[in-house]
Amino acid sequence: MKALSLLGSTGSIGQNVLAVVRQFPEQFRIVGLSAGRRVESLAEQVLEFKPECVAVGDPALVGALAEKLPPSYRSRIVSGLEGNCTVASLPAADMMVSAVVGAVGLLPTLAAIRAGKDIGLANKETLVMAGRLIMEAVRRHQVRLLPIDSEHSAIFQALEAGRKQDVARIILTASGGPFRTWGQETLLTATPDQALAHPNWTMGRKISIDSATLMNKGLEVIEARWLFDVAPKQIEVVVHPQSIVHSLVEYRDGSVVAQMGIPDMRIPIAYALSYPERLELGLSRLSLEQCGGLAFEVPDHARFPALQMAYDALHMGGVMPAALNAANEVAVEAFLAGRIGFTRIAEIVGAVLRRTTQGDELNLQSILAADQEARTLAAQEIATA
Repeated sequence: MKALSLLGSTGSIGQNVLAVVRQFPEQFRIVGLSAGRRVESLAEQVLEFKPECVAVGDPALVGALAEKLPPSYRSRIVSGLEGNCTVASLPAADMMVSAVVGAVGLLPTLAAIRAGKDIGLANKETLVMAGRLIMEAVRRHQVRLLPIDSEHSAIFQALEAGRKQDVARIILTASGGPFRTWGQETLLTATPDQALAHPNWTMGRKISIDSATLMNKGLEVIEARWLFDVAPKQIEVVVHPQSIVHSLVEYRDGSVVAQMGIPDMRIPIAYALSYPERLELGLSRLSLEQCGGLAFEVPDHARFPALQMAYDALHMGGVMPAALNAANEVAVEAFLAGRIGFTRIAEIVGAVLRRTTQGDELNLQSILAADQEARTLAAQEIATA
């Protein structure tokens, strides 16, 4: 039986992880849970899965969580960043699953790697911010890092069809989000509710906005560069509105291997948890006859400049990807709060990158400093908009 620590347990990915655990109680058990502020949901999960330790992101909510749990848990509740690191590196855990959103996932993931835990990674920001540093830590501590994002899981699976030295291209697919057919002028009036209405996937608020701007795909390009150790020029993006082909790998002989399936996150989650085994999930099967035509389009960089910004940050290297991510987090939050328009998200990220001071991508403190600097710069850009 595999023991799991789960960060981000009340979010969309976290709930799907628990659904898989619930379906296979003989194969997985939860020893640690962590969530941000959803105390009611977290308490329900604790009562069901009975972890050894539980973390809440806001220290002010420790008392509220304790009131909902048996007295025996009062000494087992931790909080804040330190609490996330504690849950991530629990001695009883075999694997840590990072389902948190944003930069908050970096330090707990690093703590888990240093504690010798295998990683199930849905938190792409960890590799965006510190890809080289994280992958060197993975090699040094001899742990496995298994992708949970549907696209990276697809690539991971397709790479098993051949040798790494024979890979010509990695092709990430993007749904195009809810605004794929919108004109530039119409995008100026896009509302948060419209941006959150993803056509294919049920996702959290932040990743839904990133999908609408195509920043999510840009972050995935950076993640793929480090996760699969390929050059940026070998990573391409195509828009695939149906979300049936989750990503592809082209080999030098011209063969293209694609991973296909219904858009359900339980599939890549279960594969990461059980690898190399495949679990019978009981989900509906992909019917090629009912798929109709499968379309593929070139991304429109003029309407969705965030994707090119991510490539640019990756080429610049250093701490620029960390700055890109931080600025985007701040800008997305401002858009969701109604403080800026949709197209301003990319504009703010671009302005922050132009003002960011370069730093060492192997120095954790430089990365964290760049993250904070970018947040400050983004806030300034928003304030002067």
